Amino acid sequence: MTDARPFSERVLAFDHDRLHAGNKGLAADHDLIATQVTQLLATMTLAQKIHEIRGRQPEPVDGLYYAGGDKNLGIVPFKMVDGPRGTRAGNATAFPVAIARAATFDTELERRVGLAIGLETKARGGNVLLAPTMNLLRHPGWGRAQETYSEDTYHTGAMAAAFISGVQNHILASPKHFAANNIEFTRFEVSADLSARTLHEVYLPHFKRAIIEAGAASIMSAYNKVNSIYCGENPELLTNILRDDWGFRGFVESDWFLGTRSVAPALNAGLDIEMPSGYRFTDKNLADAMEAGELSEDTINRAAGRALHQKLAFDLANQPTPDPAVVECMEHLLLAREVAEKSMVLLKNEDGILPLPDDNAIAIVGDLADWPNLGDRGSSFVTSTHVITPLEGIRSRCRSRDVQWFKSDDDLTALADYDVTVVVVGLTYREEGEFIPTQQQEAEGSELARGGDRTTLVLPDHQIALIERAAAHADKLVVVLEGGSAIQVNGWIDNVDALIMAWYPGCQGGHGLASILFGDTNPSGRLPVTIPENLDQLVPFDVEALNVTHELLPGYKFVDFNHDEPAFPYGFGLSYTRFSLDNLFVERYANGFEVNVDVTNTGSMEGATIVQLYLGYEESEVHRPVRELKGFGRVSLTPGQTKTLVIEVMDDDLKYYDEGLRTWQLEPCRYLFYLGFSSRELDLEQAWIAGDEGFEPV
Repeated sequence: MTDARPFSERVLAFDHDRLHAGNKGLAADHDLIATQVTQLLATMTLAQKIHEIRGRQPEPVDGLYYAGGDKNLGIVPFKMVDGPRGTRAGNATAFPVAIARAATFDTELERRVGLAIGLETKARGGNVLLAPTMNLLRHPGWGRAQETYSEDTYHTGAMAAAFISGVQNHILASPKHFAANNIEFTRFEVSADLSARTLHEVYLPHFKRAIIEAGAASIMSAYNKVNSIYCGENPELLTNILRDDWGFRGFVESDWFLGTRSVAPALNAGLDIEMPSGYRFTDKNLADAMEAGELSEDTINRAAGRALHQKLAFDLANQPTPDPAVVECMEHLLLAREVAEKSMVLLKNEDGILPLPDDNAIAIVGDLADWPNLGDRGSSFVTSTHVITPLEGIRSRCRSRDVQWFKSDDDLTALADYDVTVVVVGLTYREEGEFIPTQQQEAEGSELARGGDRTTLVLPDHQIALIERAAAHADKLVVVLEGGSAIQVNGWIDNVDALIMAWYPGCQGGHGLASILFGDTNPSGRLPVTIPENLDQLVPFDVEALNVTHELLPGYKFVDFNHDEPAFPYGFGLSYTRFSLDNLFVERYANGFEVNVDVTNTGSMEGATIVQLYLGYEESEVHRPVRELKGFGRVSLTPGQTKTLVIEVMDDDLKYYDEGLRTWQLEPCRYLFYLGFSSRELDLEQAWIAGDEGFEPV
């Protein structure tokens, strides 16, 4: 088969060599290091080995949690710190939250974020970044939705792998929480109950990619149970899958305090380090377990050896500390702004009200317009020296022109005097976030920051009332939503002219928003989560449940299977220009496919679009999604320009997990390759049939 299309510039969706360049976890000679670890362990006492398998203090020192280390042996301690949106040791660059970064569908950009956070963490003295959070967003009401990437496993895995490789240019990454962690209020006791197929197809592939493709140096186990067994003592997860199936060479550390529930069962299952201190792994408990025959010294050697392995692989004893000036440096602030610009999703733009002309008289409405809304105040909380709010960003962009700010309680009748009104509403750490009722407090220590899961996806009543009051007087109304996940818009969206999902946009978010509003940047963000019309369109979400049955088809797959029409589908987003797809060409190779499609900017403004590839299954004898994401690519184009996007799809991407055989199977059926701009806007299609003699195009 020959591709006879006219030549155009080719864009590879994933340049793996570039994405993973400099990743020390992939560059290390692990077999050589294993030999060195064996030699080192032979020189150590049992007490020295035990010291390597537990944290050293319950409270951080300069933001860092220490584990292990021995000066006499030249072994440095791990110095762990949280950081899904920036390092938590002192002031740091607060990047947009992970779900915002996922909306860029830009893996190279996410790699650069990983590079920046890794460098700032190293400059603060840290050597293990407890990030990324990469649990699948089973339901958008999950309190920590903002910390993760997507409701889709392929999307989550691609973004996480890029972030990890960026971080591991400098320090160790520790993706979390392994596995099936997706509820806050009952996270310490809840059991995620699911079939082996659902586990392997939905809730593990993104972790598998982080380990195999990105070489993650460590991984954090989750608080919850999987099939009634705590993740921190679950041999199926920590040994059978993580090590035997995936070949993981790093260490597993527990989540803090309640992540370790036992001594011998946890260590025997494959948990290597208890954090932040030895509550279970005390000298007495370990000695008692060994005396009772429940725990062997070989198991302690194994756990300590895994920690030592990564200390040697990353040469932690010989790493110079970067200049502290890299923290919040101009390069990183500009990167945070770029991410904010690329992450914002234009959901509505009636009559092309956006971008705004420079001569518009502008009213800004809402208390959130001048409030540093960076996200929740749990373990991912980051403190930046200065945060550009929406009001500050718009005023900076407008320079000499007056921009009037109306607080939420102000009289809004004067809005009729302005060309356009921008209302900033949304959620804060009070409505969603990590749930730590005994510790999570405001920075000033005056009020409990409850966070937790959301039982509703609608805005708070006073925010809806603010939109309605503004709509009653404004000539043209733009609503900007801040939040960490889906927010329902039914009931008020018909009263607004334009709608932007800004997420929690980081320390440069105000500049990013202004750039979008005035067309300095063409919006290109796409939704990594479905925004439903109502909760009935989503999987059930009981925030008080202690047992949760997990479905094979969460997110948009659940919506598609039930033939529902969401308010905004997964992958949706508007632009100030237009794009078209033509000349879909799928070519077969030995163990996969190369999908080529021409992408053209048919509008009048430079911009970028996200082309999405979904795979469908016809004549399948197995219960499968209507279609599921198996590739995507970001393409930037000037008006009239065409580029050919190339997406690789491997045979492994077509397989399902056979529970009886405990392996992956390629089913003889018809495979449909769909190309488009969202999960519901798929303009091109090509079919291939898999039979006894291989694949044939239809």
